[in-house]
Formats: sequence, structure tokens, C-alpha cells
Amino acid sequence: MEKLLTVEGLNKSFKDKQAIRNISFDVRKGEIMAILGPNGAGKSTTIRNIMGIMYPDEGSITFHNNNGKEIPRHKIGYLPEERGLYKNVKVMDILLYLADLKDYPLDKAKERAKQYLQKFDLEGTENVAVEELSKGMGQKVQFIGSILHEPELLILDEPFSGLDPVSQELFKDEIRHLADNGTAILLSSHQMNLVEEMCDRLFMIQNGQKVIYGTLDDVKTEYANFKCTIHGNNDAAMLEKISQVQRVEQKDDTSILFLEKDIQPTKWIKELPENVVINELKLNRISLHEIFIDIATNKNLLKEAGEENA
Repeated sequence: MEKLLTVEGLNKSFKDKQAIRNISFDVRKGEIMAILGPNGAGKSTTIRNIMGIMYPDEGSITFHNNNGKEIPRHKIGYLPEERGLYKNVKVMDILLYLADLKDYPLDKAKERAKQYLQKFDLEGTENVAVEELSKGMGQKVQFIGSILHEPELLILDEPFSGLDPVSQELFKDEIRHLADNGTAILLSSHQMNLVEEMCDRLFMIQNGQKVIYGTLDDVKTEYANFKCTIHGNNDAAMLEKISQVQRVEQKDDTSILFLEKDIQPTKWIKELPENVVINELKLNRISLHEIFIDIATNKNLLKEAGEENA
């Protein structure tokens, strides 16, 4: 896929603290790319550099053939984590104002706004002041404002915040639709289940530096060891003695066995001791959520799998 945005060798410091160090990745046309990391990892600094809200000390940001201050901001849509709609302005007026800031034709913007308001169950709110909307409704309006001008690159910072499950599905469907139609999407979220469900590739930051970068399949293969969940009344000490078991987490009659890298699942299961009580067994790779927690809390449980690429 065509590279729409390229970030290369980004460094940014604030006084004595280096917020990001040697950050490099790309976002391609028609893909959903996740940028992940715990609070304070450097995600927002990276996004603000891309948006031109601040500029890096070193490195380059290229959009098509434009870089730095020459990047055409009207081709980029941005949904910030902090909500910034004018509270006493009517919904349609704020949408048209945002479209005008992007030099988008107002007659076309008005027609598209009506379509999106209907699509997001906001029909009839055109003349309602933003301050009268619920948090979720306000989030929908701000999302519409970020895509109304048909951006080539869409940056979404915690887009699912404050949304009920039905609204989350609406957002997910629209984000997928935009990507299917060629929009490059850079998505930041702490909801790992949604990231795992939606994203094609991911870039994870910790302490301002890259720790993971690649497709979800590649990341799972490289970093996500297998785990075995067993439902049955078993002694944790006995389970820990099983070959290739790194550690055991136990709650009530459920035991989770975290396994060493490069096990052969079929062979390992066949070699389980006969005295293990198994009412139900599930063997799969650990989730993106578990990888995120491991990195964010510096447990280093994945160090053996990922130390060469950290």
C-alpha cells in the first residue's frame, strides 16, 4: 500500500526531559494503524508533532511529498482526546465552521453534515447548542467534524471515549468504511480489544521509545507467547512444575498457565500429566491487552520474546 505519512527519526524534549526519542513509522493509504502506549509514553507528543501543533527538535514528518510546515492541514482530519467544541454554538454551525477552516465547500459540507447526523442518530439536532448534548452525542458531533471535509489522513485520539456499545459499533463501522475507501487512519486508544479487532498494524511506545512495530499477526507471533486456561480444581504448585510453564495465575477453579516461547501446542497438550483436572481447556496466544499491561507495568514477562526488537 502507498505510504501516505512517514515519520522518521523524531526527537522532542521539554526542558530536561526527552518526551520522544528516534520515533519512526509510516501510515499507509487504506489502513488502520494504531499508536499505543501508557499515559505519558509519548503518543500525544508524536501526534501533536504530526499535526503541526509543535515541531520536533530532530527528525522529519512527510505527507505525500510535503514535509514540516508545508504539510497541507486541510487534507488531515483530527479528533483530539480533549473535547474542544464551542458549547454555546449550534451543532450545524460548528460543523460548517470546522469545514470552513479546512477550505471545504460549505454547500457540500452542509449536505454531508445532514447525512452524517442522520447516520449517527443525531437527526433533529442541527439547531441544538452543543452544551445541551450528552457526552456521547458531543463525541459524535466532534467525530463528524473530523471527517466532514473528506480527509486523506484521519488521526483519532481515544475516539471511543464516552460511547455506549451501540455508538462504538457505529464508529467502528464508519472507521472501517473510511479505510476501505482509501483513508489512512492513525488511531490511538487504550481499549485494546477494539484495537486488536480493527487495526492492521500497530506502533507501541514506552518511555518515549519504540517497543513494538508491525502487523498484528507479526506482533502476536513475536511477542505473544501461548497461554493455557484450565478450568478444574488444581494445585498451582503442581501446575508450575509442568514442562515449559513460566508462571501460573489462579483464581478459584481457573488456572492460567503462561508458557515459554516456541512451544509446540499439540505436543505440549499431549504431555500434560494425567493428574491434572481438566473440565475445560483453552490454548491461545496472550492478548494485545496483556502485552500492553506487561510493557506498561515493566513486568518484563515478554523480554525473552521481544528483547531484540525493544
